Amino acid sequence: MANFTVNSDRFDPYRNFKFKIKLDGKYVAGLSKCSALKKTTETTDWREGGDPSTSRKLPGKTSYDAITLEAGVTHDTTFEDWANSVNNFKGDAKMSLKNFRRDITIDVFNLQGSKVLSYNVHRCWVSEYQALPDLDASANTIMIQHIKLENEGWERDASVKPPQET
Repeated sequence: MANFTVNSDRFDPYRNFKFKIKLDGKYVAGLSKCSALKKTTETTDWREGGDPSTSRKLPGKTSYDAITLEAGVTHDTTFEDWANSVNNFKGDAKMSLKNFRRDITIDVFNLQGSKVLSYNVHRCWVSEYQALPDLDASANTIMIQHIKLENEGWERDASVKPPQET
């Protein structure tokens, strides 16, 4: 059986380095890394009184792991502004209940640049933000900022169909 419905000659899976994150309908510039989408469903053991010695497993509560995004430090304040909407460093108790949760979209592209997968992540909010890494005058590295997003679930966008590759 072919692994790909449209391109039956293709056997190799998609690469993991061609992706973009969309926030507020716009792609976030300079994103270098996105952690895995992972969900876990707890199990609940259940046993009837008449069962001899075996128990059954029922699905319980499902939780979604936080998503970490990494980007090179630039003058773009998208992540910082979002992080500040949850917790203001000035100690102002008020926060925007309207804007601190946002939906994001993770788009994956093939080597030709065509979108092949898309996931919508729901009700994300910033639980952790690192504006600057450790600074080291003797290092030869790029400054990377991190943002950790809590979320309430994700789903694959079924409207994205596999492209015809040549």
